[in-house]
Amino acid sequence: MALTFHSAPGRLPPGQRVYAIGDVHGCVAAHAGLLEQIAEDVAARPVEEAIVIHMGDLIDRGPDSATVLERVARGSPIGGDFINLRGNHEELCLAALTQGGEAAALWRRNGGETCLADWGVPLKAPPEEWAAYVPPEQMAVMQEERIFHRVGGYFFAHAGVRPSVPLAAQDAHDMVWIREPFLSWPSPLEAVVVHGHTPKELPEVRVHRIGIDTGAVYGGRLTAVVLEEDRLAFMQMPGPRSGR
Repeated sequence: MALTFHSAPGRLPPGQRVYAIGDVHGCVAAHAGLLEQIAEDVAARPVEEAIVIHMGDLIDRGPDSATVLERVARGSPIGGDFINLRGNHEELCLAALTQGGEAAALWRRNGGETCLADWGVPLKAPPEEWAAYVPPEQMAVMQEERIFHRVGGYFFAHAGVRPSVPLAAQDAHDMVWIREPFLSWPSPLEAVVVHGHTPKELPEVRVHRIGIDTGAVYGGRLTAVVLEEDRLAFMQMPGPRSGR
């Protein structure tokens, strides 16, 4: 497919390209379609260095979180590993699997039931038994997620950043959970922040941020932003009609 490029608020060094994928939430077909588009784009437009970043929330709510994690564990379609960022849903899941109790109840209330079903966890299994059903490679994907990644003039974090705090001093909880005042901040930051977490109908490009959660699991689309030099383009795949 031919990409339509626009001027970007940030910049990457020549020879670098980033594909950043928004909140997947178990939308396995849309995720597979985006990976195919990315592989085709790299084949058609070779570049010195290309990376694929998942912006977090690979799991919960959608039709097949386990298969998404399994695919991510196999590595990038353009070679090497993905860069996977921690989303609030992975944070909730890991807390549930290690702490049980209220952490387990909180995760179940926020979409964790779909993951438990994907892993074949019996309905009446107590939380302390859940982790035994998670394949090790899928657990490793979640445990090894980064909180942020920075390249060129861009800073990648699942939810965003606290605008009043230098990027080097950001709090991990903010980068996984924040909405305001980040979303409505009116001014440029040290770097342009690429994020997901807050679903919108369309990708959002502002002076300080690029939001790419377009609600695939809620009947929207799964979006990837393509960043190279001083321009950007979007790739999209339709999500399922509704989450499970």
